[in-house]
Amino acid sequence: MMSLTADALARNQRLLSVELDRIRRLLEPLAPPAHPQPLGVQPDAGVRPAPQAPAEPTEPPALRSLCEAFALSGFERDVLLLCAGVELDSGLAALCAAAQGDATRVHPTFGLAVSALPDAAWSALGPSGPLRRHQLVELSAGGPWRGALRIDERVLHYLVGLSQLDERLRCHFVRVPPPAELLASHRTLAHQVTALLSRYGEAPLVQLSGVDPLAGRAIAAAACAASGLALHAVRAADLPASAAERDALRVLWERDARLERSAALVMFEDADDPESMRAARAFVESVEGPTLVWSREPVRTTRPDAVRFFVERPTMAEQRALWLETLGPLAERMNGELDRIVSHFNLARPAMHAAIARSLVVGLANGTSGGEEALGPALWDACVEEARPSLDHLAERITPQAGWDDLVLPAQPKQTLREIAAQQRQRARVYETWGFAERGGRGLGSTALFSGASGTGKTMAAEVLACELRLDLYRIDLSQVVSKYIGETEKNLRRVFDAAESGSAMLLFDEADALFGKRSEVKDSRDRYANIEVSYLLQRMETYRGLAILTTNMKKALDSAFLRRIRFVVDFPFPAEEQRADIWRRAFPRTTPTSGIDPRRLARLPLAGGNIRNIALNAAFLAADAGAPVGMKHLASAARSEFAKLEKPIDEREVGAWT
Repeated sequence: MMSLTADALARNQRLLSVELDRIRRLLEPLAPPAHPQPLGVQPDAGVRPAPQAPAEPTEPPALRSLCEAFALSGFERDVLLLCAGVELDSGLAALCAAAQGDATRVHPTFGLAVSALPDAAWSALGPSGPLRRHQLVELSAGGPWRGALRIDERVLHYLVGLSQLDERLRCHFVRVPPPAELLASHRTLAHQVTALLSRYGEAPLVQLSGVDPLAGRAIAAAACAASGLALHAVRAADLPASAAERDALRVLWERDARLERSAALVMFEDADDPESMRAARAFVESVEGPTLVWSREPVRTTRPDAVRFFVERPTMAEQRALWLETLGPLAERMNGELDRIVSHFNLARPAMHAAIARSLVVGLANGTSGGEEALGPALWDACVEEARPSLDHLAERITPQAGWDDLVLPAQPKQTLREIAAQQRQRARVYETWGFAERGGRGLGSTALFSGASGTGKTMAAEVLACELRLDLYRIDLSQVVSKYIGETEKNLRRVFDAAESGSAMLLFDEADALFGKRSEVKDSRDRYANIEVSYLLQRMETYRGLAILTTNMKKALDSAFLRRIRFVVDFPFPAEEQRADIWRRAFPRTTPTSGIDPRRLARLPLAGGNIRNIALNAAFLAADAGAPVGMKHLASAARSEFAKLEKPIDEREVGAWT
């Protein structure tokens, strides 16, 4: 029942008084008169005139709605009114006590109800009857005949027109308002769900699956609103694990769902533990009334009426239209950047508003927000910030600081890196304008494999690309993602990719050898699932619209079938002496004081770039502690320590000559 206006509330209460007065007159013959009447004198029937109710309708709206919701018989309806009357009218309570011959028994019993009310039925107060099954009334100890009947407080409030969700449900269920508008594809899906919900009580279980829970909630709320239903969401993790507590919550929800014409939306999350998942599935299996489920993958259920829908991400065209609508007049200041933003970011409307506001504030702080200055670069950075929180708790964010000049590589791998950057910049033109995306999403992701010994520049190359593309870079240690439990590795990978999709962040999967390897003959279930894990990772990399990079120290250990599914393979060779000299020249910041450093002599040490940077940093600390500029003697000491760490011999004739 919708909330009543002030006039409707007053009218409901006036009509309820009429009904309670009718119940009073039915009870009066059972109560002994308070004062004996003289012989020949009849009780004055006009002493208590019944309030005059309007001719049409004669039934309180709340009472009528409640009776329709629970299909109450006339006798059940009057039992409910009798229980409500003793709570609302002290005179009716006293009359009830008098009829039962006990001044303390102000609440009616079933025996009193059968004696006083018409069309009595013994089955009305059975455990399966609507009054007790839906906890409209409660029966105290004393047996079904002499036990006191009390109306539930929530039901009493409903009858007088003050309706709100039961307080025992409010800590679990949250009202979901309908969205102001939906994307075209989501609107079509909402219409399909509406058709299933059109007949209250006969709707099937509706399962919505996808990667965007906010979109799922919006579709569910829109469909329910179109069906005349209110939507309340509950997290799977918030449902009681105890079967008894869960069943009690279910009964309360089913009652309130009928009273308020509501539907439940059970939200499953990937992070839910197995116990929470089992409890939520049990709730979904047993609950009656319109029920919807949101989950990343469809939830297994034995209900034969389950209907599944997959919520797709907005298309590029929908994203662009949404951006144009959200930007309004500011779209003219995008300076051609909008298509690139659309191709990289997949943000919901609230995140778009936040990004626009952030970009304008940044521009104002920099003194450039007025006039017709280009908004594109500031909005790009704001979108990166908005997409960041969803991934920060799943991977290590690296703040890129290296540029192309810091990267010392042969010409060919460096050229390949530039091609990777170019493909990311031109995604919108090639995939959307030139139509390559129309052939399907598979294979549209930019995938790369960086192979080479430790310290040869693989991570630095990823930083260079992140700086060039102005994207966040996240490092995922595959050795931590891979789980010995079947299915957990895929779940961990799915969380990372789903979180990264909104901002097309660059993903750097370190230690790919933890997952990749020569595809061996399948001898047991573990071998089979290991191959499934690899295939899942490659499939997600191919469909991920950002840039995903794998690193490995052992390219030869990778299966050639896997290599064919990776678009770019960049080899990072061990640096030659000339390249090592270039690395040494770049090892010290310009502000670092140095004296007599000879990159040519330093380059004679067979070290990779990572080791060279370690020696330079350790030498700087030695020099700072000595209060002197960094010199060859400090580098010699740091080099000895680095070689000792690597458990390699050092040429003392060479290093000794430095000092």
